[in-house]
Amino acid sequence: MPKTSTLQVQGRDRAGKGAARATRRGGLVPGVIYGGNQDATLIALEPRVLVSLMHDPAFKINIFEVEIDGKKQRTMAMDVQVHPVSDQPIHADFRRIEKDTLVRVPIPVRFHNEAASPGIKVGGVLNIVRHEIEVRGRPDDLPDHIDVDLTGLEIGDTVHINAVTLPKGIKVTIARNFTICSVAPPTVMAVEEETPAADEATAEGAVAAEGDAATGAPAAGAPGAAATGAKGAAGAGAKPAAGAPKAAAAPAKAGGDKKK
Repeated sequence: MPKTSTLQVQGRDRAGKGAARATRRGGLVPGVIYGGNQDATLIALEPRVLVSLMHDPAFKINIFEVEIDGKKQRTMAMDVQVHPVSDQPIHADFRRIEKDTLVRVPIPVRFHNEAASPGIKVGGVLNIVRHEIEVRGRPDDLPDHIDVDLTGLEIGDTVHINAVTLPKGIKVTIARNFTICSVAPPTVMAVEEETPAADEATAEGAVAAEGDAATGAPAAGAPGAAATGAKGAAGAGAKPAAGAPKAAAAPAKAGGDKKK
């Protein structure tokens, strides 16, 4: 059932943008009460009171009794305009309600028994499609929230509006059987595994590098390998280093030397 509370307001005697700006300069929020086959009533509200009421999730479901000129009127908040930068309220619309008045309002959804859902227990994620559901009905019949039971839901299961029991006289404004929530599979980041061929090639390269390091020669294909080979080839005909033993003399040709 909606909550009924008293709302303190002040009356305004002038309409229009200029009068609304004057009300804001005076530190109040301009507003209007309409409906109920009566003329619109101009009002002004304390901004702190209005902001406090707006923070209530059931703000648009609650019934406010407004007293003006000694007469009480039952109203419901229809719309509150806020400043685009500061988010402070700049205008409020209220509607008069009677016993048989029908209204369309959003009802917040509450989810229960997550621990009793096998899909959530194994790592599934509750995917909420609708946090609010718009319904139509009499103000006194409106629920302050709609309950959704998650008991027994597996991964991949969904809850539709047809599975929810609404109070008598309350109907949803959407004709189709829409989804309220579902249990989605857990999100896992894929890890790319190295192939065996890549591992073997890496191991062979490491063994070859170790063998070349042990012999003092660079591994095949490593930087400096070509340069080392070139130096070795060039040094084949080079003079021996100082202190090195001289090579044996070449044997004389047959016939010996000629006498002078």
